[in-house]
Amino acid sequence: MPSIETARSWYPRTDPVHGFDHILRVFRMAEQLAEAEGADIEIVRAAALLHDVDGSQQPALRENEGSAISGQRKMHQHSAANFARQILQSENWAEARIQAVEHCIRAHRFRDEREQPQTIEAQVLFDADKLDAIGAIGAVRSIGYAVLAEQPLHAKLSQQFLETGEKEPNEPHTPYHEHLFKLSKLKDRMFTASGRTLAEERHNFLEAFFEQWQAELRSER
Repeated sequence: MPSIETARSWYPRTDPVHGFDHILRVFRMAEQLAEAEGADIEIVRAAALLHDVDGSQQPALRENEGSAISGQRKMHQHSAANFARQILQSENWAEARIQAVEHCIRAHRFRDEREQPQTIEAQVLFDADKLDAIGAIGAVRSIGYAVLAEQPLHAKLSQQFLETGEKEPNEPHTPYHEHLFKLSKLKDRMFTASGRTLAEERHNFLEAFFEQWQAELRSER
C-alpha cells in the first residue's frame, strides 16, 4: 500500500479542511476503529490515505456551499476511487481488494447517500472521517470551510433553511449553517459501536460550542 510520505504529496499542505493533516487524523482514527471492529487493516489504511485525493493529483477546488460549487470537489469520492485503483494496480493488489478499497472511498461521503458503506472496512472509514468533523477539530474545520469558501462566519439563518435545510437564494453558508445541516447529525450516522462511543463526547462539545457562539452573537445585538 502507499506510504504516508507518498500520500502526503497528493494533498495540499495549507488546506485546513481536506489537507493532509485531515488525512493523517482519519488514518490514525481508522486504524483505531479497525482494530476495535475487527476490520481488514490494510484495506482500511489504503482507503484512509486515498479517500480525499484529487484524481488529477492537483489540489481540488474546494466545495463552496454559498456560491458556485466545484464539480470536481462535489464528486471527489469517484475521482479518488479511480485514482486509488490506479495506485493499487501498480502495486499488484488483487482485484477483489482493490474493489474493497474503492467501495470504502465511494461510500464515505455524507452528502452523497447513493452508495452506503456495506462492509466493516467502509463503515470504519466513514466513521473515522466523520469523527474528524465533530468535536474541537470539527469546530475549527467548520470555520476553515467557511473561510476557504469565502463565506461569512455568521449570518442570519432563513426560516426556510431552519425548516427544510434548503437555503434561500444568495443565503450564505456559515459555520452554523454547516453545523445544523451536517455536523449535528453525524453522531447518529455512525455505523460502528466504537465510532458511536467516540462520537458522543465530540458531539456534546460541538453542541456546546455552537450554543456559546450563538449566545455571544445575540449579546452583541
